[in-house]
Amino acid sequence: MEVHHHASIQPIDALSTVADALPGLGLCRSAGRGDYDGSLGGPPEEIGEKVAAALVGTFLGILLCYGFVGPLSSNMRKTADDHNEYLHVLRVLVLSFLKGSAPMIAIEMGGARFPRMCGPPSMRWKRAARTRPR
Repeated sequence: MEVHHHASIQPIDALSTVADALPGLGLCRSAGRGDYDGSLGGPPEEIGEKVAAALVGTFLGILLCYGFVGPLSSNMRKTADDHNEYLHVLRVLVLSFLKGSAPMIAIEMGGARFPRMCGPPSMRWKRAARTRPR
């Protein structure tokens, strides 16, 4: 399970790294073109146009970083972590049942593994464990 979680996190970490680099890439894209070489002594309109292009590139990088790619990678990370927690709960349930625990004890052990934010609805679980299919 650890290997599975690590493998699912690797592309998310790569996307997060790209998100962190986007503002710098926007600046380098506009400033690294070499447009300023011959226009520093030129008319102000030409210099203003080049500075505006640099500002637009930087703004676009910041917008993509904090408005799209960054939130996307953090949401993907949360989803992967939630899936990993779900697998841990299932592992505890199955292993405790395979070791010979009663179903109620297995449910209690699995319920203790739930994250506190989304704890198990214990009364409903207990009622379901007591009823037997007919």
